[in-house]
Amino acid sequence: MEDIVEARYVSDYTIWLRFEDGSEGEVDLSSELYGPIFEPLKDPAYFSRFRVNPDTGTIEWPNRADFAPEFLYEKAT
Repeated sequence: MEDIVEARYVSDYTIWLRFEDGSEGEVDLSSELYGPIFEPLKDPAYFSRFRVNPDTGTIEWPNRADFAPEFLYEKAT
């Protein structure tokens, strides 16, 4: 199971994630913030405003930007 159940801001563009299967890890997304939807996330203050969306099993930001949970799982484990 690759759904995210808990997430915490670490620093800069790094997030700690815990997945449904119990695995956890930190993900640095600094190299993934390209394209119009991710432009606001380049501001660390905005980047830190994510939340876990239990309906989609991933993290999302106020502008609806998100990453696939499978992608985040691969980067974190």
